[in-house]
Amino acid sequence: MSRKIVIGDIHGALKALEQVMAQLKLRKTDELIFLGDYVDGWSQSAQVIDYLLEFEINYNCIFIKGNHDDWCEQWLKEGFADEEWLQHGGAETVRSYDGYSKDQKERHMIFFNGMSFYEIDQSNRLFVHAGFSSMHGPLKEHFLSNFFWDRTLWEVALVTNTQLKRESKSFPKRLSLFKEIFIGHTPTTNYGTDLPMRAANVWNVDTGAAFLGRLTALDIESKGFWQSDPVYTLYPDEKGRNKYLQ
Repeated sequence: MSRKIVIGDIHGALKALEQVMAQLKLRKTDELIFLGDYVDGWSQSAQVIDYLLEFEINYNCIFIKGNHDDWCEQWLKEGFADEEWLQHGGAETVRSYDGYSKDQKERHMIFFNGMSFYEIDQSNRLFVHAGFSSMHGPLKEHFLSNFFWDRTLWEVALVTNTQLKRESKSFPKRLSLFKEIFIGHTPTTNYGTDLPMRAANVWNVDTGAAFLGRLTALDIESKGFWQSDPVYTLYPDEKGRNKYLQ
């Protein structure tokens, strides 16, 4: 049977991505949904994009755009490096592009530009990097940046009584719009775990690869998952974004 697998935030950790992919034993019929933030953190952001460009030739992939990808796209397009971006992993991304030609950068810019803001599958499951604010769903979202930045969806899921039935009038409307929602953006290591987390019907698959956690791929049906080693152990001479925790 074909599988649908979601992959959490990579943040320039090509070694972790290769580890996870080797565990999946992929079939041509499998579908992979990447939840965004491919860049910013570890030293191989440009190389992660190279990998994904080659990977999608042979496999069915959907690439969701994250806030760090939006930053990187703007830099590739305009040549302007936002100071906030540089301080949150962008400097490592810029260095990873050393030696890249104008044509190579153009190819990456096209890749970023073609990413999806979100995906809704035939089983009414939503895949989005961060969240959305409209009570009528992402199709009615007024601010595209919420797809990259919103944390209120995850916060609502965390405080929702998990015993509350979906049919209840008190069940949060945003959560009731979908069978399940899969997100990244907010590391589960913020909550003391490097495993995927479920809150209400929301699954958070960002398991802290940018910091002290791991990269995770999750089978959306079985909820089985595969993980890399703690990413910082794969880059012993780097701090990644951990320097921002100090």
